[in-house]
Amino acid sequence: MSTIIQEKLAVLPAEPGCYLMKDKRGTVIYVGKSKKLKNRVRSYFAGANDQKTQRLVQEIADFEYVVTSSEIEALILEMNLIKKYDPRYNVLLKDDKSYPYLKVTNERHPRLIITRKVLKDKGKYFGPYTNVLAARETKKLLDRIYPLRKCNNKPGQYCLYYHLGQCFACADTPPSEEEYQAIVQDVVSFLNGGHTAIKKQLKEKMQAASDELNFERAKELRDQIQHIDVIMERQTMILNDRIDRDIFNYSYNKGWMCVQVFFIRQGKLIERDVAIFPFYNDAEESFVSFVGRFYLHHNHIRPKEVLVPAPVDYQLLTELLKVDVTIPYRGKRRDLIELAGKNAEIALEEKFSLIERDEERTIKAVERLGEKLNIETPHRIEAFDNSNIQGTDPVSAMVVFIDGKPDKKEYRKYKIRDVEGPDDYDTMREVVRRRYTRVLKENLPLPDLIIVDGGKGQMSAALSVLEDELGLDIPLCGLAKDDRHKTSELLYGEPPEVIDLNRKSQEFYLIQRIQDEVHRFAITFHRQLRGKSAFKSILDDIPGVGPKRRNALMTHFKSLNEIKEAPLDMIKRLGIPEPTAKLIQQHLNDQEN
Repeated sequence: MSTIIQEKLAVLPAEPGCYLMKDKRGTVIYVGKSKKLKNRVRSYFAGANDQKTQRLVQEIADFEYVVTSSEIEALILEMNLIKKYDPRYNVLLKDDKSYPYLKVTNERHPRLIITRKVLKDKGKYFGPYTNVLAARETKKLLDRIYPLRKCNNKPGQYCLYYHLGQCFACADTPPSEEEYQAIVQDVVSFLNGGHTAIKKQLKEKMQAASDELNFERAKELRDQIQHIDVIMERQTMILNDRIDRDIFNYSYNKGWMCVQVFFIRQGKLIERDVAIFPFYNDAEESFVSFVGRFYLHHNHIRPKEVLVPAPVDYQLLTELLKVDVTIPYRGKRRDLIELAGKNAEIALEEKFSLIERDEERTIKAVERLGEKLNIETPHRIEAFDNSNIQGTDPVSAMVVFIDGKPDKKEYRKYKIRDVEGPDDYDTMREVVRRRYTRVLKENLPLPDLIIVDGGKGQMSAALSVLEDELGLDIPLCGLAKDDRHKTSELLYGEPPEVIDLNRKSQEFYLIQRIQDEVHRFAITFHRQLRGKSAFKSILDDIPGVGPKRRNALMTHFKSLNEIKEAPLDMIKRLGIPEPTAKLIQQHLNDQEN
């Protein structure tokens, strides 16, 4: 423990607030809150912690804290700080998933749509659906039964759905406002649990169609009834008061927590959701933070009532969420809380073996790789690879692995600008220079380890830029391949030496995955670029083919060979005159010969 940390621990106040843990670069890696900062922050540096928390503590080089006037202020501040800094260790609150809802829009001719954004726009929202397929199937069913607007066409400008009998708004004589609102009310009633009455109406219509010997219509109505049975009847009534509720319970063990959420709508359990994540402070506080984030940062519709287990601070949540949060102690609501807790416990046990296996492949492999290289744990690894064919369309690519897992939103592609011909070393210099000049300029996070796909030459080229031009001291490795183009050796140091890695170890498999991924990413980008370049260059040489006609050809045909073998009429339908169409095919044939 550093002297700075010891001095700050000695003067911590016994007040509510938030604390921000920082690494050696000053990057915020964890944000937490507590009723008493003094007790909570000291607990990280005293006593026994699980292995997961020990990893966090080993990275802490400094911390800051903010005192608040109440615990609820601390909770709100914690969520805002997490959103601002996106700390690596705040896994439970970083998930930005949002659930789909069915929405009846507030328009002159309302539509039924699927949306993940809940807005204050006077629209009617139904859900949430944790499974988007369930939302789509329900919408598809309602589209078949109720012909709400699907387009913005004027009356008489028919859309496809009009011909399918699913959109009457573009008919020659659209329904009156009263007729249309009656359809809207049927949809709302259906989604509010009135599908039984709708099914009864459909059965009466089916019988009438059958009596009139209109068997085709009767079959359509029968199919609609069957769809209702499949989609809606699996929802069974579990509470008779028909109040919308969300039910939360949790289980935790070995530094991991599982939260189960049951969504009760109109007295029926329509969906459930499960979240499993590591936590680093008090279990109850982590659970409260999860529930707060669930509504405040994901914009989920808040039901009339939220049920949580004892001894959770339900008054704090009531004040935070502005809804009725209660702890049930008897009856069906208590049974549902226990059921959610049992599901959470089972799910957590089932996931432990997978979590441990995943940790062995990722974070533990990263830790052992750092030990082999005699460097600090390389949580962030950036890897580079070049791709070209005899210097044609040279490109480079970078992939990023965080704690042993690919972070695809951080991947980058580079078209090489300044290098002529197949010079792999100069290409490596250019891409490393461009990448880390931008990192320094925009104050982006630096990697803990850089890997270049290549041997001593590529390593030397990259180091000359990092150290001599940019003044960066970042560990750098090279990856050599065998004659089968498989990962063979890991090179490190000056001069580069082979690092002895067991070929059956997880750290060797990790660098193998990194090398395969950066090679895949680079070669895919090069193929895309080369295909576009070849397609464009040949067409650009043909008189009468400008950008507009070239783009029309590229959009309609998959290859030059398809253009060459296509009937002239097909090319003419793209707005290309017959003489030019003949010239295109003649030119392509000449190129082949």
